[in-house]
Amino acid sequence: MKSSSSPRASQHSKKLEVKGKLIVVEGIDGTGKSTQIRLLGKWLRSKQLPVFMTEWNSSEMVKEITSKGKKKGRLTPTTFSLLHATDFADRYERNIFPLLRAGYIVLADRYVYTAYARDVVRGCSPKWVCKVYDFAIKPDVVFYFRVPVDVAIERILVGRPKLKYYEAGMDLNLSNDQYDSYRIFQSRIIEQYESMVKPEGFVVIDGTSGIEEQQQLVRKTIMKLLPHQEEEQKQLRLQQQQFERQNKVVVTADN
Repeated sequence: MKSSSSPRASQHSKKLEVKGKLIVVEGIDGTGKSTQIRLLGKWLRSKQLPVFMTEWNSSEMVKEITSKGKKKGRLTPTTFSLLHATDFADRYERNIFPLLRAGYIVLADRYVYTAYARDVVRGCSPKWVCKVYDFAIKPDVVFYFRVPVDVAIERILVGRPKLKYYEAGMDLNLSNDQYDSYRIFQSRIIEQYESMVKPEGFVVIDGTSGIEEQQQLVRKTIMKLLPHQEEEQKQLRLQQQQFERQNKVVVTADN
């Protein structure tokens, strides 16, 4: 199911004046995005910058309810969407927006785009999902980690004997086989993400490249957002060039 991205692009345009910066990572599970945002947070803190990290579906107020619903297998697509929206709203009002106003760099491991992708694949209306999250501020940058579905699945299954019911998309009756269902479900989520790349201005990172190479690209983009960091930008460019020479890699822009 691939829906038009125009409702998302037109509705999610809220850019409020805040002192801080909102940096988001997106992508299916197994892309390495969480590793990259943790490395970015460590790097920013080393520069004595105020940093706050937030993750999808992590509100203590909502987590228990969501967990119970999943265990009983009673979550409809709309219920699932609203629970995650409630979780997001709680974290947004308690942490994300107040800290942005206070001048923090907020690092978000998933943001509204996760809902745009997953909820639409589960059958929710794109316009409805956008309306639910219409209060959210637009990020300063969104990194989308692009990885082939089979590579992501292989990473996820390392050391994991079983996929979870909703994680595998079993509620959508895509396949009786859990692993086939997961592959189909994640492939459809990737389609939704890809439809957002240009309208939402994602910065695309090749998630199959080396961890250090990815981090260099992420930092290079972030440096442009930070004030009074011109000299450090030069140093970062020199480090990246040295890394590319040593590893014989060619970094190209993804449009």
